Amino acid sequence: MKMRRFVEAGLMLAIGFVLHSIMPPIILGMRPDLSLVMLFVVVMLYRDFKLTLISGIVAGIISAFTTTFPGGQLPNLIDKPLTAMLILGIILLMKSMNLNSKLQAGIIAMVGTIISGTLFLGSALLIVGLPGPFKALFLSIVLPTAVMNTIFLYILYPIVSNVKQMTGSTEVNSVNSTA
Repeated sequence: MKMRRFVEAGLMLAIGFVLHSIMPPIILGMRPDLSLVMLFVVVMLYRDFKLTLISGIVAGIISAFTTTFPGGQLPNLIDKPLTAMLILGIILLMKSMNLNSKLQAGIIAMVGTIISGTLFLGSALLIVGLPGPFKALFLSIVLPTAVMNTIFLYILYPIVSNVKQMTGSTEVNSVNSTA
């Protein structure tokens, strides 16, 4: 794996860290995890098992440092790598569907955020408990975050992909980008 991929992934995850850090909590100390958007960008761009796993671990560490959820550190370390790997599997399955990049980004953001939120809440429930009912937290945090992330990734992924292609990087695993 080339060092350039690691550096680019690190920069994108750093942007995700900033997004996650500035997002205020919505309810019961929980806030939307916008770092997921940048994790999804990394997975979609490179489709590489090792980079996806490492990026998921790094995103989990970053989210653990910035979480406002009481006891949310370990659930973040569980959720992000698993979500990243599941999303890589979904992307590879969708490869044969010949979807345009915006539609694929929207699907990945919605499904990925729901997977991430479910894994986070489920592991938090088992490890530290939840500050409210699972269903209420899912409906008030996970679903609105999924909508937000879908909009962000739908807009952001084609831009990042085009910038990578314009800079001459042939490493991008782009999909059919007709919109």
